[in-house]
Amino acid sequence: MRKALVISCLLAVVALLSFKSGRLQFAIPKGWPKPVYDFAKNPLSQQKIDLGSMLFYDPVLSRDSTTSCASCHSQYNAFTHVDHDLSHGIENRIGTRNSPALMNLAWGSSFMWDGAVNHLDVQSLAPITNPLEMDETLPNVIRKLQSSKRYTAMFYKAYGDSVITGERLLKALSQFMLTLVSNNAKYDSVMRKQAVFTEQETKGYTLYKQHCASCHAEPLFTNNSFENNGLYVDNTLNDKGRMAISKNKTDSLKFKVPTLRNLKYSYPYMHDGRFKHLGQVLNHYAMGIQRTPTLASQLQKGIFLNNEEKFLLLAFLGTLNDKSFVSNPSYGYPKKNFEPNEGL
Repeated sequence: MRKALVISCLLAVVALLSFKSGRLQFAIPKGWPKPVYDFAKNPLSQQKIDLGSMLFYDPVLSRDSTTSCASCHSQYNAFTHVDHDLSHGIENRIGTRNSPALMNLAWGSSFMWDGAVNHLDVQSLAPITNPLEMDETLPNVIRKLQSSKRYTAMFYKAYGDSVITGERLLKALSQFMLTLVSNNAKYDSVMRKQAVFTEQETKGYTLYKQHCASCHAEPLFTNNSFENNGLYVDNTLNDKGRMAISKNKTDSLKFKVPTLRNLKYSYPYMHDGRFKHLGQVLNHYAMGIQRTPTLASQLQKGIFLNNEEKFLLLAFLGTLNDKSFVSNPSYGYPKKNFEPNEGL
């Protein structure tokens, strides 16, 4: 069984990365929209993906070399962090938001809960330099990598010379993250006519289309917009969401709409991780919505579901869990004799 799952995972990656005219190409899953990311400006190569994977899992990116990207974005949690409501950085510093899950990033046009970053190639710079996360500078990271024989060799393989720059580092991280595509859940098999929903899942799918699809649109199960979903304001954080970036009052309390994929693995939920269970999320939409001036229009009247309807909706949401995504060895800790901080 385990061997069959590993083979299935590897085949999924092969399907998404194919060779065309001698160059590695990103294959769009059937029925999915065209990616937002411009691959022409960062052409894929296996060497750059391998380099990005090594960097993603290496705590050398942090000031004290204790915290890696994977510290807050672990594969078995759909590349988020279940141990803490809020992200934790070096020296156990506590952040202000829950670590977002990482998947299907090629279709994203903005990143972070407030959309503070508008391009994947610079997204990694935010946690590297954030004092509550890695608390490092890019020049320091480059100096550390330059002193590593392994990294100078990997940059040579990826770029044709051993020059290490911030742009190359960040683009390599992007290449690895771009491979994190989740499109092998039961839902996807049903869409490919390789499986069928149960009666309960079918009814839940109908409820999803009635109550959820306007924000969590198929097949990505997000529309990548920013919405106020009626959460009460935690006065200890006083997080105003998108407004802190746009300076527009109409963006107050708006946060990026997350995907509904892989919810089984990516708890806790919401931008501050306040809900541990999906039942709490559904109860919020049924009874807990706070009506403020910027509340999403779809939620003005609430979403009233009886217990049976909640059960059916949860049954459908279960079809969006992609086990191969969280167990795919291509996305996991590098196995090529990797030793963090080697050569430093």
